[in-house]
Amino acid sequence: MKDSRRNIQNGFQTMGPDGNWQKGSGGAPKPLRSTGKIIGICALIAVVLILIFGSTYQIREQEQAVLITLGQAQAVTEPGLHFKIPFIQQVRKVNTTIQGFSIGYDSEYNNSDTDESLMITSDYNFVNVDFFVEYRYSDPVKALYASREPVSILKNLAQSCIRTVISSYTVDDVLTTGKNEIQAAIKSMIIENLEQQDLGIQLVNITIQDSEPPTAEVMEAFKAVETAKQGKETALNNANKYRNEQIPNAQAKVDGIIKDAEAQKTERINEAMAQVARFNAMYEEYIKNPTVTRQRMFFEAMEEVLPDLKVIIESPNGDMQTIYPIESFVNTDQNGSSGNNSTAGQVTDNTVRDEE
Repeated sequence: MKDSRRNIQNGFQTMGPDGNWQKGSGGAPKPLRSTGKIIGICALIAVVLILIFGSTYQIREQEQAVLITLGQAQAVTEPGLHFKIPFIQQVRKVNTTIQGFSIGYDSEYNNSDTDESLMITSDYNFVNVDFFVEYRYSDPVKALYASREPVSILKNLAQSCIRTVISSYTVDDVLTTGKNEIQAAIKSMIIENLEQQDLGIQLVNITIQDSEPPTAEVMEAFKAVETAKQGKETALNNANKYRNEQIPNAQAKVDGIIKDAEAQKTERINEAMAQVARFNAMYEEYIKNPTVTRQRMFFEAMEEVLPDLKVIIESPNGDMQTIYPIESFVNTDQNGSSGNNSTAGQVTDNTVRDEE
């Protein structure tokens, strides 16, 4: 038996009594009912997924969030998974890592910005100074709602503080030795102003990237001055090095001279003390026997003086006989010659006789 219905592009037709096909008016076919159920299930799943994923949010380590509930803002600082009410609560995240921007040059294209970098110093010289500012958000709620553009405010504030501080230093300080002091003064001034503004943004650091005169001629002059200063420092260092090398040598010589002088002083004192002791001993003997001691002292003095002299020996009646060196008498006496011994005895007798 043939089917009395057919599907023409999803529209059913039935066969009439005359054998022609006519449009049917029956209920919806089964395939359309199945499609509607699938669509409903998909919509339900989508709603469930929206509710699930819309009720949670994730906070990373380097960020914080602001949970907004009907206009009320609340900071969420703990990292991890958090829940919220879908369609009622909203979440805005803030990056809390250290960020930065440049002043005086374009860091992206590495081009100088003269309007920002050109400044005047206290000695009325112009100089180009480039800075780099590092900052981070300290309060996410204030960072989002205390001002519209906190970074722009920080940049304008930094430029104002930079020009104020640079104008109080000379061009030599800005170009050479005063950079660290200038950076510290600018940082302190910016932090003080940020505390007054209370923008929820914190200054981490500000550094001078480069400082140079505005023209090539002035730059060459400053380079020459810097070279002269470096030459001065080199000369001073060499002089200090030479002084440090020579001072120990001179000190060693001084110590040697002082030690020699001390040794001579001690020797002279000991010698003088010995002579004093010897004189005192002789004086004690002299007090006991003045005549004998005086003759002994005379003989001892002659023993020291006569070996270097020649003696004229005379007879008792005053006639000169001959001249003999004292050494010959001493040597002859040591050799035991009888003739010379008699002569020596005569000299001794004559000497003693003359003394008497």
